Amino acid sequence: MSKPTMKTYAYSGPNPSKLTLLSSLSAHEVGEKVRFLGCVTSYNTKTASLVLGHMYPKDTNVLVSVDVGLLLETMQPEATRVGEWVNVIGYVTDRVEKAGPSPGVDAYVQAVMVWPTGPLDVKQYEESVEAGSLGA
Repeated sequence: MSKPTMKTYAYSGPNPSKLTLLSSLSAHEVGEKVRFLGCVTSYNTKTASLVLGHMYPKDTNVLVSVDVGLLLETMQPEATRVGEWVNVIGYVTDRVEKAGPSPGVDAYVQAVMVWPTGPLDVKQYEESVEAGSLGA
């Protein structure tokens, strides 16, 4: 009789996202899965794209275009409201919006999840991300 062997299987699930500040998204590699928070500055219904900003660190004015086309049927309507803070999980892309590049946009993300933050202490969030205490 032959001795039973154990097979080792590699994990084939999705990669975890990397927690990052919106201001550092342009430094991430294309295809990298990221998780960040931003404030809606505009929403283009024709391209299903949010433009998010977060002026941190001080004196930065980085804008990120987030393609939410895959989420239109499930995304909460308030997530497109200007001034709303939202959480985003998605993949950094090198492609520009369907209608062409957006002026002032520094990075592009294909969203797989977007949801409103609800009540938020932005300063505490910034400090926690910088300290790495939110888990990356």
